[in-house]
Amino acid sequence: MIEVDRAGPVWTLRLNRPDKANSLTRDMLVAIEAAAGEAGEAGVAGLVLTGAGTVFSAGADLDEARAGLATDPIWELLSARIAALPCLTVAALNGTLAGGAFGMVLACDLRLAVPEAHFFYPVMKLGFLPQPSDPVRMARLVGPARTRMILMAGQKLDAETAYGWGLVDRIVAPGALAETVAELTGAAVSAPPDIRCGIKGMIPD
Repeated sequence: MIEVDRAGPVWTLRLNRPDKANSLTRDMLVAIEAAAGEAGEAGVAGLVLTGAGTVFSAGADLDEARAGLATDPIWELLSARIAALPCLTVAALNGTLAGGAFGMVLACDLRLAVPEAHFFYPVMKLGFLPQPSDPVRMARLVGPARTRMILMAGQKLDAETAYGWGLVDRIVAPGALAETVAELTGAAVSAPPDIRCGIKGMIPD
C-alpha cells in the first residue's frame, strides 16, 4: 500500500490504497517512516509524498483509529522523521488531504495541490486531539486564528483558500504535478550535498 520509487536522486513515496481513499493504517505509517529514514541514509536530494487516485489521504483508517491508532506515537515519529530530512521534501497532493495525514504534509518543505483538493482536519468532531506538532506547524503557516478555524471550527478549505492562507505553496493541474516537482527539486539535485543540507539548516521552521 506504500510504493517507493527509488530511481534517481529524488525518491517518491506514493500512498496506494485508493479503494479506501488512501486512509492510513499503522503498517502504512511504519512503512513511510522507514522509507523516509532510508532516504535520509541514502543522501537523496529530494523526497516526494503523493497518492494514487484522486484523494491524497482521508487520514487514519477509522477502524484502526478507534482501536488506538489515533493516539499512537507513530504519527509523531513519522512527521519528525520527515521534518529532519536534510533534503528538499515536497508534498504533491493529488487530491483531498484530511485528518491525521496532515502531519506528514505539514512536515514537508513545500506543498503542491491540485485544484480539486479540499483540506479538513475534523478532530473536534471525531473526539480526538491532533498530534502535538500539527497545530504548531500549521500555525506557522497560516497563523493561530486560521489554525483554530481548521481545528476548532471544523472549516473545510478548497484549494484556492488553502493557497490564499499559505497552507499550500502552489496549485498545479493534475497532469503537471510530476513536471512541477522536477522543476522545484532541480536546484537541490544540482547542488553539492553540503550546500543543500547547509541551506536547509539555515532556514527556520
